[in-house]
Amino acid sequence: MKSDRSHRIRSWQQRYVDQRKYPGSALLIRRGSEEIYFHAAGQRNVEENLPFTRDTLVRLYSMTKPVTSVAVMKLLEQGLFHLDAPVSNFLPEFCTMRALVPGATDLDQTEPCQTPTLHQLLTHTSGLSYPFNPGLLPEAMEQEDLLFKPDHGPLSAMVARLAELPLAFKPGSRWEYSVATDVLGRVVEVVSGKPLGDFLAAEIFEPLGMTETAFQVPEGAGNRFASLYTPLAGDAMALNSADAGSDSLRLTDSYGSSPFEQVTMHSGGGGLIGTIDDYMKFAEMLRRRGRCGDGFIISPQTADFMMQNHLDGDIASMGPSSFAEQPMEGMGFGLGGAVVLNPARARCPGSIGDFSWGGIASTFFWVDRQLETSVVFLTQLAPSSSYPSRPELKALVHGAFTE
Repeated sequence: MKSDRSHRIRSWQQRYVDQRKYPGSALLIRRGSEEIYFHAAGQRNVEENLPFTRDTLVRLYSMTKPVTSVAVMKLLEQGLFHLDAPVSNFLPEFCTMRALVPGATDLDQTEPCQTPTLHQLLTHTSGLSYPFNPGLLPEAMEQEDLLFKPDHGPLSAMVARLAELPLAFKPGSRWEYSVATDVLGRVVEVVSGKPLGDFLAAEIFEPLGMTETAFQVPEGAGNRFASLYTPLAGDAMALNSADAGSDSLRLTDSYGSSPFEQVTMHSGGGGLIGTIDDYMKFAEMLRRRGRCGDGFIISPQTADFMMQNHLDGDIASMGPSSFAEQPMEGMGFGLGGAVVLNPARARCPGSIGDFSWGGIASTFFWVDRQLETSVVFLTQLAPSSSYPSRPELKALVHGAFTE
């Protein structure tokens, strides 16, 4: 990475701060066995003028999903289930399922359907949804407050409430971003006999040395926990009624009063807190095909399997109507993350096979095994659809490589 070209990335980070788009950010890039870039800009807490630093703790939100998906694959490797198993094998509340009929105008307009499989949950083709998506099921989820927030626990009770609602469509027929990974987190608990946080700690975080990643802000972290901001006038997660406010950095959550400091819910879809160095260890494990020191978190074959496209085509071909944190054209979906199929169709520089995902607070990571590169970007502004930072960042990083 040439210094004059990496300077463009620094300037981009600072520009987002100067224009009050992001409060601050940190970016870490590794290539092969070397760290080739780190820079932090701006503040983690604007009100107290606290700098965004390397040890700043952030809400990872949906960057939790690849972690939970790896947990599922660890159990798969033990022969405890297969991916075509219906989720009702582990969670009987999903035994009798119904889906909304096409064109339904009322939540009662349903028809019987098959129970989603573990594979459909992993690939967001299960028929589940999110409250911030358009449609009847999201509206019902919003009314029931089914968003798996950190103070909404326990996980078992929330999953049971979710199972009472119909699916948005028959499993396997469409792609829709959803709380499916939260359901998978509950499957991990049932199969392993451990709370999700304990399983992740023992099987992933401790082996990788991810000492500051958990579902709750570590005790004593204090103001290292970054504040969360939004440019919206209302709820930062209410994407269906997203009205811009007068302040592009309106404070919505901060240390000392955050629900992430008193957690009752282990959300496998969006609950983890962590640092940039911790998440880079996870990203590098994926890039290195499951390797962890002298051992493996998952086998190389399992890692390769996860990072392949598991859809019939790209996401766009699956008729999505939902919010997504990645492009849909030219992008497939693996187990827990997106896969680049055609950079030209995705309209963003990249390598075929890039595996990535982000969080609703505008965090993002990707691994590029062709270039032997892992990238982790952290900030704290929701929603992630506010600015086109992800394609801009990918273009900057690829533009900085000259060989």
